[in-house]
Amino acid sequence: MIAFNNEIEFKLENKECLLEWIAQTIEKEQFKLGEVNYIFCSDEQLLVKNIEFLNHDTYTDIISFDYTIGKLISGDIFISIDRVTENSKTFNTSFQNELNRVMIHGVLHYCGYKDKTDDDKSLMRSKEDYYLSLRKF
Repeated sequence: MIAFNNEIEFKLENKECLLEWIAQTIEKEQFKLGEVNYIFCSDEQLLVKNIEFLNHDTYTDIISFDYTIGKLISGDIFISIDRVTENSKTFNTSFQNELNRVMIHGVLHYCGYKDKTDDDKSLMRSKEDYYLSLRKF
């Protein structure tokens, strides 16, 4: 099950297409879908979580809490709509494309991909690009 929740006023477009795309990504990575909750929030709300849970006093676009057991993907993915908006301008891409990148980034973490080293970041980015290319919306 995939759920979309808001801590701010935000309207998510293409919900049904997103559900299918995320589920297919998990399946292609040879995992099974458990419960994945997306929580859309503000910079300030995510900053509080970043300080409280990760001891990082910085803004970020995403924080994921991984509850995956074996091959069953589960977790909570908090996304700052403020950061996604800002990053879409910085990277000269659409808001929707940047949001989708961040959404699939969280799922890819649950599939075991990391982004701490340059090699890990490169692999993560190529996986994001691949799955973004499979969107049908």
